Amino acid sequence: MKAFVFPGQGAQFVGMGKDLYDNNPLAKELFEKANDILGYRITDIMFAGTDDELKQTKVTQPAVFLHSVISALCMGDDFKPEMTAGHSLGEFSALVAAGALSFEDGLKLVYARAMAMQKACEMAPSTMAAIVGLADEKVEEICAEVNKDGHVVVPANYNCPGQLVISGNIEAINEACEKLKAAGAKRALPLKVGGAFHSPLMQPAKDELEAAIEKTEFAAPKCPVYQNVDGKPHTDAAEIKSNLIAQLTSSVRWTACVQNMIADGADDFTECGPGKVLQGMIGRIDKTVAAHGI
Repeated sequence: MKAFVFPGQGAQFVGMGKDLYDNNPLAKELFEKANDILGYRITDIMFAGTDDELKQTKVTQPAVFLHSVISALCMGDDFKPEMTAGHSLGEFSALVAAGALSFEDGLKLVYARAMAMQKACEMAPSTMAAIVGLADEKVEEICAEVNKDGHVVVPANYNCPGQLVISGNIEAINEACEKLKAAGAKRALPLKVGGAFHSPLMQPAKDELEAAIEKTEFAAPKCPVYQNVDGKPHTDAAEIKSNLIAQLTSSVRWTACVQNMIADGADDFTECGPGKVLQGMIGRIDKTVAAHGI
């Protein structure tokens, strides 16, 4: 069975989408529609901006979403997903690809999410760190030890076996990294991000995004969407909405998403969007399945 997966923030690069825009009339139409919806020419930054311009929150998330969704929609008859999933931000792309959200509504929600997350980041100094080479259970145990007395640190992204990202306030992340290294982690590396995504520190952003999601019409998707909060397939529009709201303060259970898709018959994964990050993760989760780009 064919599964289509969509990357999250961090996969962006200058020049992304330009070939599509130049060579595909549908892509050009959708990119121009996005420029109108956003009220600025995001295509100018995506195609020929600087790295710093592309890293702006109001640009990064819509840019990755646009590249991912438009790449999929321009595949024509080759785009026949039997299941979809997306990593963090990529879940919005997966929902549009599966027909649960319109292109326009998906973009508006992604932009609202980006701006809400930026505000939440500014409220408290916070960050994330990648932990490599420890069992998930050990990372969870050490996070629980540090996560008290005003310190916030939680597992944020279960990316693949032996690779987990933690999220929290800066002091708590630094303390957890020291303990994790002492416990045998090969790497405990703070990431260059502006906030503690997928942690309780995103609650203000969750509240803001919830209001936007509640006003948005969702449809039953044409195929199951495996959602981050539980890694399970969902086809009920109300359930999908609820899970999407919970996502900002919950862990991204990517390993479970991929494992459950494989258990349900997926043997061919296509990553739609910039980069090859998800292909690498899928390969580390299960080497027996095919994982490739478009």
